[in-house]
Amino acid sequence: MIIKAVDLFCGVGGLTFGLMKAGIPVVAGIDLDGSCEYAYTHNNNCQFIKKSVEDVTGKEVKNLLKGADVKVLVGCAPCQPFSSHRKDKQHRSNHKDWKLLYQFGRLVKEVHPHIVSMENVPELAKEKVFSDFVCTLEAEGYCVSYKVVNVADYGVPQRRKRLILLASRLKDISILPPTHAKYVTVKDAIGKLPPIAAGAQNDNDRLHIAPALSAKNLNRIRHSIPGGTWRDWPDDLVLKCHKTEKGSSYASVYGRMEWDALSPTITTQYIGYGTGRFGHPEQDRALTIREGAILQSFPASYSFVGDDEPVLMRNIARHIGNAVPPRLGEIIGLSIREHLKKRKYVRRSING
Repeated sequence: MIIKAVDLFCGVGGLTFGLMKAGIPVVAGIDLDGSCEYAYTHNNNCQFIKKSVEDVTGKEVKNLLKGADVKVLVGCAPCQPFSSHRKDKQHRSNHKDWKLLYQFGRLVKEVHPHIVSMENVPELAKEKVFSDFVCTLEAEGYCVSYKVVNVADYGVPQRRKRLILLASRLKDISILPPTHAKYVTVKDAIGKLPPIAAGAQNDNDRLHIAPALSAKNLNRIRHSIPGGTWRDWPDDLVLKCHKTEKGSSYASVYGRMEWDALSPTITTQYIGYGTGRFGHPEQDRALTIREGAILQSFPASYSFVGDDEPVLMRNIARHIGNAVPPRLGEIIGLSIREHLKKRKYVRRSING
């Protein structure tokens, strides 16, 4: 039985990598951001198509999936419009990426794949664009299931909740139950990486590089306690904004992670010591590019930049923070395979 998948909004390939590890061949990824192409193609050995999903036609996707007995369409539309971190929540629908999920739905209608998967932030489930997407799938004859999962339950070493939707023309489908009763900790994930100082780079891995810290921030992190907050600092180190009534409630910044706990959600700004609890548990610095990637469950060998290209830290951190954790992609792939295995479809029903 030949299975082929296309990954919409593929980024640097977190979802593709996980699917392929689970045995779901991905033939192409589509993304408007051309800076993702190197990481996507180098690590996954499949085609990268630089194009907005708005401009992709069903005919193009059908051609990519041609010859498959089981056709799979997956994707994670940009989550920025729906994120709980957005400051202008009342104007979510004005964001340029708001309607991209409708384009996903359009392609489902035009391609009619056997299986569809969509991953995004939990807040999306409250929005009309999501209920419209579900209605589109159901109207096209899909059995739809969706659930908010904690990725730590599947072996990703961070606190991160995601909305997972699976849909099948072939019968009921759902995500596998949790695989990890015991969480993978920060120490399990990055505890053996060689130590480096703020502003330094490891000689053997260009991505094990930490941003420099100002003298004041270096002093602040030296006074930071793993799992603590800026309230642990001497008063002269506390920012003026945190001394206000409003600012005093923002305790989850300028913090250190704990070795024996999960990491915080790896965001696009995880290399910034002041943007979250991204201080190393014991070294006086923020996370390195490589550490963030590993906490996202990318393998330590995953390459994000060519040997002859400069390491643009903010750009790579954005790619990693936006990625679907590969381990979650693997779970989605294994869920699809288990679905196909249980149903024992004859070829006639698949091709129908």
